[in-house]
Amino acid sequence: MFRPKVPTNPTPTGLVVPLTVEPTAPVRLAPVPAPVAQSSARPAVHITPGTALALVGGGTAVVLVVGAVLVSMLLAVALTGASLAVCAVVLRSLLAHGCTHR
Repeated sequence: MFRPKVPTNPTPTGLVVPLTVEPTAPVRLAPVPAPVAQSSARPAVHITPGTALALVGGGTAVVLVVGAVLVSMLLAVALTGASLAVCAVVLRSLLAHGCTHR
């Protein structure tokens, strides 16, 4: 059950089958027509000063929210690391003190 089974290959016969190549008709390519600019079915977008101001305000709000989230995550990681370091120092002190004063 746990022994690997190696597949056996049939012995080669020595016969080589040549590849058959069928002749094909020559391909004639037609000249490619010049590209023509097509008119757009959509109307052009016009940006008014109010729209531009709204876009800038929205972008600024997104940047501020993402920045606040990233800074809060960084502070959470820093506080967790500092509290773990303090816990490690206290535990080390308690264990060292218990071993020497028995």
